[in-house]
Amino acid sequence: MANVFGILTAITLAFAAFVALKNKAAYESVIAETVTGRDNLAKAEVRLKAAEEILEKLPVQRAAVDEEIAQLTAVETKKKAENDAAKEQIDAKAAKIAENKQKFGEVREKTQKMGDLKELASKMRATSAELEELSQSIATAEAEVANLTAQNSSSEAQVGKAKMFLEAFASGNSLPTLQTRIRSIYPNWGFVTLASGNNAGVVNNSSLDVVRDDQVICKLLVTAVESTSASASIVPDSMKDDITLMVGDLVVPGARATAEKAVKAGAN
Repeated sequence: MANVFGILTAITLAFAAFVALKNKAAYESVIAETVTGRDNLAKAEVRLKAAEEILEKLPVQRAAVDEEIAQLTAVETKKKAENDAAKEQIDAKAAKIAENKQKFGEVREKTQKMGDLKELASKMRATSAELEELSQSIATAEAEVANLTAQNSSSEAQVGKAKMFLEAFASGNSLPTLQTRIRSIYPNWGFVTLASGNNAGVVNNSSLDVVRDDQVICKLLVTAVESTSASASIVPDSMKDDITLMVGDLVVPGARATAEKAVKAGAN
């Protein structure tokens, strides 16, 4: 009987040890999940703070964009007026050239009907002088037309550039021709600085892609722009864990809607 009681006691103790071991493993698992949850909560709070800072700056940035759009619109209007004036001058000069060429032909026809030039020396001298004057007038007019054409081409190029800037600012996208590099990286604060600014076509609150080996490795959202530099926030969860941004990485325009959704998702 004592042996049976001893066996039962041993079985009970073994079962109690097994239950205790299971409880310890479960407790350690709960502790690990709690630490992970706190870490994720801290990251979410950092993202939320970054998104709130961006939202606070948006009204001021919008006002600056509106002002710049107004300036570009004024430049476009001025260049268009200059372009129209240049075209009018070209048309007038072209008409003058046609008129002088007609006169030149009439004078040449007259000389062919004069007969013996030796007998009409005085008339020929007058006609030759008139022909020389007309030739010089035609050459001068053609030079003026060439100059006005060059001015018109320059004006059209400036108007085209102004339109491109205007459309970029209005749509909230950086210029399609933009290509810049990462100048510096601040991973603890979640942003980078760029080696180009609005002179190169960087537009505030636009989305940019970081490209390496022809692959997009990260997305950025422009938060501040100066003439030759800019700063941009790293869009949360747009970069894989095994990727690290490097100074000199290529930056090009990206899809704005994708970046905005990512920022909102990170804030939530």
